[in-house]
Amino acid sequence: MIEQLKKYKDYLRYEKNYSDYTIDSYNSDILEYFEYLNREGLKYNKVEYSDLRFYLMYLKEEMNDNNSSIDRKLSALRGFYNFLASEEIVENNAFLLLSGLKKEKKLPRYFEYNELEELFKVPDMRTPLGQRNRLILEMLYATGLRVGELVSLKTSNIDLSRKLILVLGKGNKEREVIYGEYCDEVLHLYLHDGYNRLNKNNTTYLFLNSNGEQITERGVRFILDQIIKKTSLNKSISPHVLRHSFATHLLNEGCDLLTVQKLLGHESISATQIYTHVSTERLKEVYYHSFPRAKKDD
Repeated sequence: MIEQLKKYKDYLRYEKNYSDYTIDSYNSDILEYFEYLNREGLKYNKVEYSDLRFYLMYLKEEMNDNNSSIDRKLSALRGFYNFLASEEIVENNAFLLLSGLKKEKKLPRYFEYNELEELFKVPDMRTPLGQRNRLILEMLYATGLRVGELVSLKTSNIDLSRKLILVLGKGNKEREVIYGEYCDEVLHLYLHDGYNRLNKNNTTYLFLNSNGEQITERGVRFILDQIIKKTSLNKSISPHVLRHSFATHLLNEGCDLLTVQKLLGHESISATQIYTHVSTERLKEVYYHSFPRAKKDD
């Protein structure tokens, strides 16, 4: 089993171009499934539909997983078994018969403008790492980049004169993203100061760790966690929350959905439409706060 999992991870990394974070998540879900099979005395290449129904009951009743978590795990396993079938390691893919569970609809989490300002004030701009950390915050919010796209950036991807970045997104698709003056100011400082001091190995990657090497996705997540601990904010942070903030604020300020779709690099506009719900909630909040006949006095 482990050998097949290793081949599958290589397939995701080199053929599907999945990020390390996604591959680690898939790996964790599949290993949990292997543990269940061992406990039940089942062979991974002989699993039947009835076995999977019991596995769903196990996730729901013993693991107390919600529907979204279960669907994520099923997605990881469905992809794994599709790979096994293509390699002719399994004859019957029982996961094809298993439909996903109904997801609880959750709106994307995002930061308000004042909360972002508090985050931006944390990094010490007098130090190379402080400049880098501030740029990570500014660029994630200014561009809506995925964390995998961010850590893969090279200095040659940036057109400083036009404030444009050439990004290699999902499926090796290229797109251009724009950044504004606040990000531009921090970028220039970092490139002329902090970057030169960090770049001990003469690399071309933009974001470097203290050893002068390309920073990892896990490294970015750690940096963000350390930053928010130094604020008064009672929220969790991740690169994706900053991406959500970027999209939500654009729509709140009147940007059209097609433009947001292109900036985010979404293949389908349906993936972008969830942000319209957030924008609607914001409109309702403003309406009830501002319109004199929106609420009756008690």
